[in-house]
Amino acid sequence: MAIGRLGKMVAMWAVLAAAFLVVSASGESKARIVRLSEVQGTVQFDRAAGDGFDKAFLNLPVIEGSKLKTGKDGRAEVEFEDGSALRLAPNSEVDFIRLALGDDGQKLSTVQLVSGTVYANLHPKKAGQKTGDQFLLNFDRESVTVPQAAHFRVELADARATVAVFKGKLSATSPSGQIDVAEKHSATIDLSNKDLAKNDVANSDPAKKNTFVIAKNYQDDPSDDWDRQQNDYHDRYASAGGSTLSSPYGYGMSDLNYYGNFMSVPGYGNVWQPYFIGANWSPFQDGGWAFYSGAGYMWVSGYPWGWMPYNYGNWAFAPGFGWVWQPGNWNSWNAFPLVVNAPVGTKVPTAPASGHQTVMVGLGLGANPAGGAARRLTINPGSAGFGVPRGSVSHLDRLAKTMERTSRPVVASTVRPVSAMQPATGFGATSRSGPGPGPGPMRGGTSTGTTSTAPPHTSTASPRP
Repeated sequence: MAIGRLGKMVAMWAVLAAAFLVVSASGESKARIVRLSEVQGTVQFDRAAGDGFDKAFLNLPVIEGSKLKTGKDGRAEVEFEDGSALRLAPNSEVDFIRLALGDDGQKLSTVQLVSGTVYANLHPKKAGQKTGDQFLLNFDRESVTVPQAAHFRVELADARATVAVFKGKLSATSPSGQIDVAEKHSATIDLSNKDLAKNDVANSDPAKKNTFVIAKNYQDDPSDDWDRQQNDYHDRYASAGGSTLSSPYGYGMSDLNYYGNFMSVPGYGNVWQPYFIGANWSPFQDGGWAFYSGAGYMWVSGYPWGWMPYNYGNWAFAPGFGWVWQPGNWNSWNAFPLVVNAPVGTKVPTAPASGHQTVMVGLGLGANPAGGAARRLTINPGSAGFGVPRGSVSHLDRLAKTMERTSRPVVASTVRPVSAMQPATGFGATSRSGPGPGPGPMRGGTSTGTTSTAPPHTSTASPRP
């Protein structure tokens, strides 16, 4: 009977997911879903559900029409399907105006920088004679297009925009013209002349035009080190771990290789499993339900690695190994995780029947504190990495083997966190001083010297007005 109900739920969500993905039958035939992959400090997210901004959490799906903003201590990252990333520095806001697929399957992305500073590390796919992926970053009446792989920063402040190119090259366009910005160069764009019409450019006083000022260098920004730290993390782990995963997607791969490992299990094939799971761990015990207009509730994992394993393929229980993720089904996006061979009594979360509020399950949804990881973390059996900020602990695999051997919590030193207001000295820097490990462990999370990094065990967010 329970299996029959589960089958009906799978069918219902498959229909909803299909309805969500299909939009008009015109040139742009499908919408896209990308990932909110990092949340530090105060970050707010508008899911385009008509309820405005709400607190942001890791792994929330980002769809066309979504908006994201950071507070004075906040930082955020959005990962695109190919592993490209857009990052928001403190006091910044962006709108995802377009996330679509073109006729030939190319990814079409348009992001509006409303305020603040963003970083982008992009590698759009080319398509031979056909049009390849397109990424457009708009700000004021200006825009930046990315014809090839590039890593850059755009700052919008005081009636001017500054574009700094770390790698690759960009094309910057304004009503007064277009100019290429080369690697290790910057361009400052005057935004003060709001009355300049495109047709009047040729006849306007040059002194009053929107102007590009090109420099053969660029000034450092307080968030540059944080951006480099995130790039280092992705570069280090995206292809690590000896994975044989064949996937058209790159978002989440670095987290899978950092927080777990791939292995071959007889009868189940090439599967992935997180570290620190313990005998009684279930992949459905921590997370939440987030509402999206047109699709209803979607399951969102609270684990820092919890993107691809919940939106593609399925979870299976392998006797002698525990829960494993079987990759696959890349042509369909799951609104909630699919399950096979679940032990009797397994509690698979079911979506709320009504309402728009975010509903927490177990330890709920995750977000990193503004100051990064504490000096030392206590990682507990059954935590599956919950509460461990990405890249904050070296050699998680070794610690996992120690825990597997002793069945006891392990204490790990962390790298120096990056302050939201001050630059750091780089990835893997010396730890700062701070409190030692706390007293006893708690299920499914980590503990620091004085407080737990996990949210309360069971909670329901207050409904929005």
